[in-house]
Amino acid sequence: MADLKRMLQVGLLWLACVLVPLQAQAQQARAGDAGLSVARELAQSIASGPIGDYYDEWQNTAERAEKVLDTRKASNGALETLRLDLTAYRQQFLTAGSQSADRIKTLRAQIDALGAVPEDETKEPEPENITKLRIELKRQLAELTAPQVLADLGYSRAQGLIAEIDKLIRERATRKLLERSPMPVNPENWPRALSDTTSVFRAFYSETSSLLSRASTRETIAERLPILLLLGGFALLLLGRGRHWAHRAGNYLRELGGRGSGVWRFIVSLLQVLLPYVGTLLLVRVFDLSGVLGVRGTLVLNHVPLWSFLLFASHWLGERLSVYQISNELIPYEPRSQGQLRVLFGSLVVVLVVQLVLRRLDAIENFDSGTMAVLSWPLVLVASLLLARMNRLSARHRRQQADDEAESSEDDGAIAVGASRAMSVLRRLVFLIAVAAPVLGALGYINAAIGLIYPTILTLGVVIFLTVMQRFLTDIYIYLTRETQQPEESLFAVITGFVLALLSLPVLALVWGARVSDLTELWSRFLEGFDVGETKISPTIFLTFVVVFALGYVLTRLLQSSLRASLLPKTKIDPGGQNAIVAGVGYLGIFLAALISVSTAGLDLSSLAIVAGALTVGIGFGLQTIVSNFVSGIILLIERPVSKGDWIEVGGLMGYVRDISVRSTRIETFDRTDVIIPNSDLITSTVTNYTRGNTVGRVIVPVGVAYGTDPRRVEALLLEVAKSHPMVLFNPEPAVVFQGFGADSLDFEIRAILRDVNWVLAVKSDMNYEIAKRFAEEGIEIPFAQRDLWIRNPEALRAAPAAPQPSAPPSAPTTGQSAPVKPDVSDLTPQDAAPPESDD
Repeated sequence: MADLKRMLQVGLLWLACVLVPLQAQAQQARAGDAGLSVARELAQSIASGPIGDYYDEWQNTAERAEKVLDTRKASNGALETLRLDLTAYRQQFLTAGSQSADRIKTLRAQIDALGAVPEDETKEPEPENITKLRIELKRQLAELTAPQVLADLGYSRAQGLIAEIDKLIRERATRKLLERSPMPVNPENWPRALSDTTSVFRAFYSETSSLLSRASTRETIAERLPILLLLGGFALLLLGRGRHWAHRAGNYLRELGGRGSGVWRFIVSLLQVLLPYVGTLLLVRVFDLSGVLGVRGTLVLNHVPLWSFLLFASHWLGERLSVYQISNELIPYEPRSQGQLRVLFGSLVVVLVVQLVLRRLDAIENFDSGTMAVLSWPLVLVASLLLARMNRLSARHRRQQADDEAESSEDDGAIAVGASRAMSVLRRLVFLIAVAAPVLGALGYINAAIGLIYPTILTLGVVIFLTVMQRFLTDIYIYLTRETQQPEESLFAVITGFVLALLSLPVLALVWGARVSDLTELWSRFLEGFDVGETKISPTIFLTFVVVFALGYVLTRLLQSSLRASLLPKTKIDPGGQNAIVAGVGYLGIFLAALISVSTAGLDLSSLAIVAGALTVGIGFGLQTIVSNFVSGIILLIERPVSKGDWIEVGGLMGYVRDISVRSTRIETFDRTDVIIPNSDLITSTVTNYTRGNTVGRVIVPVGVAYGTDPRRVEALLLEVAKSHPMVLFNPEPAVVFQGFGADSLDFEIRAILRDVNWVLAVKSDMNYEIAKRFAEEGIEIPFAQRDLWIRNPEALRAAPAAPQPSAPPSAPTTGQSAPVKPDVSDLTPQDAAPPESDD
C-alpha cells in the first residue's frame, strides 16, 4: 500500500513538472525527450527526498481532516486543534511558494531572450549551442517550478479545509445560540434546578471533607504550616489594607501638588487593583499548597484570580470616572449620581462574575439545560434591571445637558451633539438589549439572552476603560508638552481616542463571540495582501513604500532648506532664480522618491499602463484648467518671466510676487492683501513686470502753472527739484517736458529715472512737496479750474409764480422775510433744462 501511494505521488509530481514548465510549442516537441527525462528524474528526486516526506505528512493530515469533516462528530476543541495544524501547513506552503519567484522570473526572461524556435528547421536550423542552452534553462525552470506547483496545490487544499472547519464551528455556535431550553419561569423546572445545585455543593463538601480526613493531608498541612501562615497572613493583609494603602499614597501625592501630580496619582491608583490581586494570588497558592481541595475545587480555584481581577478593576474604573469627572451620553457625570453610577457598574460586574462561576460549574458537572436556564435567567433579569437603571440616569443627564446647551451658544451645542452621537446610539442599543434579553430568556432562549446581556456588560467596561486611558494619555501629553488647555479639548485627545478605538476592535470582536482563530485568519489574509494585475500588494510592501517615500520626502525638504538658507544666498543668483531652483529641486526630489519607493517595494506598475492611459485622457478632458495651471507653473519656474519678489501688474491687480507654486501664484498687493492668481493667467495674459532684471524705473511728476509764467524759468526750477533728489539717476539725466497748453494752465512733466522703482510713490511725493515750496518762494501760481454760470432766460425766473409754502407750525415764530422763489421747470425749454457745456 505504501509503495502504491509512493507511485501515485511520483506520478502527480511528474505530471506537474511536465505541465507547468513545458509549453506545447515546436521547440519543445523537438526537445521533448530530453525535457521528459529531466521531469521524470526531478519527480523521482522530489518524491524520495525530504520534500516527499513533508508532502507525505501533509497528505496524512489533509486526509484526516477530510474524514473528520465528513463525520462532523468531532468536538470544537478537536476541530480547533486540527485547524492549527492546517494553518501551520498553509503558512509553510505560502512561504515555499514565494521562495524561488525571483529566480523563476529570471529564467523565464532568459528563455524569452533566446527567441522563438524556427518553424522550419530545415531552412533555418537553430544553432546547437542555443538549443543546449534552451534545454538547460528549461531543466532549471522545471526544477524550481515543481516545488512551487506543489506548494500552490497544498496551499489551496489547506485553505479549503480551514474554511470548512470554520463554517462547521460557526454553524454549531448558531444552533446553540438559537437552541430553546425549558422555560425558566415554569415552576415545574425549579425542583430539578434546586436538586442539581444542592448536589454540586454536596460534591464539593464531600471532596474537601474526605481530603481533610486523610492523615496524609493533615501531615502535609503540618509540614507546610509556617509557609501557609506566612502567605495567608500576607494575602489577608493585602486584601484588607491594600486598597487603603493605595488611597493614602494618592492623598500624599495630592498634598504635594505640583505639575504632573495627576499622572503620578493615576499610576499610584493602579495599586488599588495590583495589591488586592496579588493578595488573591497568594491566597489561591495557600489553598493549592494545603491540598484540601479536590478535583472540582482545584478546577474552580484556577479561575478565582480572573474573577477577582474583574471585581477589583470595576471598582478602580468607577473611582477613575469620579476623579476625572468624565461625562458623555453613556457615562453621565453628576455629583449626586456618581455614587449610584459606581454602584450600578460594580453590581453589573458582580453579576457577570456570578455567571462565570455558574458556567464553570456547568463545565464541571454538565448541568441539564433546564437547570442552567433556571439558574441563569435571574442573573439576566438582574443585569437587565441594572442596565435599565443606568440608562435612566443617562437620560436624566441628557435632559439636563440639553437645558444647559439651550442657554449656551449654538456652535458649542452643535459640537457637543456631534461628539456624543456615537455614545447616544450605544446608549439606545443598551436599552434595547436590556429589554429584549430577559424576554428571550423567559421564552426559553436563554443562550440568546446570555449572548446579549453579558457581552453588553463587557462592552460597557471596555468603553469605560478606553475613556479612562484616553484621559490618562492626554494628561501625560499635556505634562510633557506643558500645555495649558483642557485635556478634553486638545487634538491629541481626539487622535488618542481614535487609535484606542481601533485597537479595541479585536477585543470587542472576542467579547461578542468571535474566535481567536477568526482574528488570526483575518490577520493572515491582511498580511497576505491582494493582487492588482501581476503585482501583489501586502502590508509589508505598502509599509516599505511609505517608509522609503517618507525618507525621500524628508531628504528633499532638508536639501531645499539647505539650498534656501546656506548655499544659494552666497551665489549671485537673483531671488527669483533661487526660488525657481528650490522649487525645481523639490519637484524632482519628490518624483525620484516616488520612483525609488516603487522600485524598492517591488511594485510592477506595467499592468496599470492601460488604466493610467485612460485616466490621463480623462484628466485631460475633465481637469483642463488644473492641467493648464500646472503646465503654466512649470513654464514660470523654467522661463522665469515672473520671479519671486517682482513687482508686477496683471488683470488690473498690482503687487509683489510672494510665492510661485505649481497651480497658482500669490501676489501681495499694496493693501497688504494676498491675491491668488492662476498660473495660466500669467502665461496667456499681458503682465507688466516693473522689476524684471533690475529695479531701475521711471517716475513722471505732472505739474501745471498759470498762464503768463515764463516756461524756461519753470523748466529750470523743475530740473533743480529733480536733480536734488537722491533717488534720481544722472545717467540718463532727468528731463522736463513742456506738454502743452491746457484749459487752465501750462502743463509740464518731470521725467526721471530712479535707482529703485519700488520708491516711486515716495519720490513723487517728495518732488511735489519741493515743487510747492519752490513755486511759493518764486511767486509762481499753480492755477485751479474756474467756471462761470450764465443764465440765458432770466426773465422766465422773474415771471415764475411763487411756490406754495407750508404753513408754519403754531409754536414757530413768524419772520418778516419772504420765502425764496423757486423756478418752475415747466417754463424752461429742453435746451434750457440741459446742463451747460463744459469749457473743456
